[in-house]
Amino acid sequence: MKPTWNGAVSFGLVTIPVALVPATEDHSISFRQIHTTDGGRVRYSKRCELDGQELGQADIGRAYETATGTLVEVTDADLDGMPLPTAKTIDIVCFVPAASIDPIAVGTPYYLMASGPASAKPYVLLRMALERSSKVAVAKVALRGRERLALLRVVGDALCLHIMLWPDELRSTDGVSTPPADVNLPEEEVQAAIALTEALSGRPMEDLHDEYREALEAVIAAKAGGGRAQPPEPAEAPSGQVVDLMAALEKSVQDAKAARGEHGQEDATVHEIKTDAPAKKKTAAKKTAARARKTSPRSA
Repeated sequence: MKPTWNGAVSFGLVTIPVALVPATEDHSISFRQIHTTDGGRVRYSKRCELDGQELGQADIGRAYETATGTLVEVTDADLDGMPLPTAKTIDIVCFVPAASIDPIAVGTPYYLMASGPASAKPYVLLRMALERSSKVAVAKVALRGRERLALLRVVGDALCLHIMLWPDELRSTDGVSTPPADVNLPEEEVQAAIALTEALSGRPMEDLHDEYREALEAVIAAKAGGGRAQPPEPAEAPSGQVVDLMAALEKSVQDAKAARGEHGQEDATVHEIKTDAPAKKKTAAKKTAARARKTSPRSA
């Protein structure tokens, strides 16, 4: 794998030479824009809005637009003169429990490769320290011309660096419309929902795949070969109607177990049906007997 960044991890007075390599790959299908009349590719040209001249990359600079619309040019020399101590260093600033990191702040992952024999011992040292302490490292690093917050954690035998959002980039949940916390839910429905989570557990993540991309690839392959692809039947959209929540949960559990090959009458229910007190049982039995006497044919 080709490194996208070379530098070092600063761990107190310990320095670990490393290289960053992408931990993910994009399998999405890309499209080109075409002229529907003749199939020609649509190209874009960059032109100056003042004189209309078409520009090459060497003619294009950068500027910041102020609130009043004024453009302030920022040159390469301006950026090169900026103090950026993390330009070649992943500077660990603290260690925190993994559970204290909000997943909403965690972004693009990279693997850290040890650069040369000299980095082997400190690399393993940092990895073991994170594993045994059950903590993650919060660091600063400069990537693509700006300083970023990062998270270091252990993945298998490797160290993984995630680019993070700065705390002031996270929006609060104020103003987000959510149901009130005091919604009345019967305990049996809560237990049924828990049973459903159990029934849907255990599926390996490796089994999950992009069914939409596979269907689209089949359509493209058929059309490229001169044929006409038949797209798969679309899934039935939810009706949005109010349903019996308990019945829906029970049916969902049954379907999940059937999909896993689990059958049997004992699996049909997901909660224990509570019975009435013994006195109420006797009353119900008397009512049943009375109805039976009324409906039975009289003897001659």
